[in-house]
Amino acid sequence: MSINDLPVLSVLRTKMQWHQERQRLLSENVSNSDTPNFKPRDLVQPKFDSTGASAGAVGSLGMMRTATGHIAPSGGGQSFARDRKASFQTRPAGNAVNLEDEMLKVSANQMDYAAVTSLYSKSLHLLKTAIGKG
Repeated sequence: MSINDLPVLSVLRTKMQWHQERQRLLSENVSNSDTPNFKPRDLVQPKFDSTGASAGAVGSLGMMRTATGHIAPSGGGQSFARDRKASFQTRPAGNAVNLEDEMLKVSANQMDYAAVTSLYSKSLHLLKTAIGKG
């Protein structure tokens, strides 16, 4: 068994990928803060079962339903992507981006990513020490 096949490391890698994708999406929201009719988007937190596999996943990728016209996957899988419901007023140009909220999310996402990468690094170091290569 490869070190990369361990469920704990797989979950941490998935979480890091999720944070990277969320950072991309949040930066897109910020960069389009003055674009008319732009609606901010965010990602749904991934869910994992007791074995560390992504809930609703087939193989290593989860089924996604990105539009209401798509057939829903069996097992209730859903997309990471979702449109965020605005809890504030939309500006006259139709833009619903609140820069303060988006920057708070960017900062929180950055801290969460740093925590996950630190945990991943420490887990790898612990495994290397356990097998005598650290």
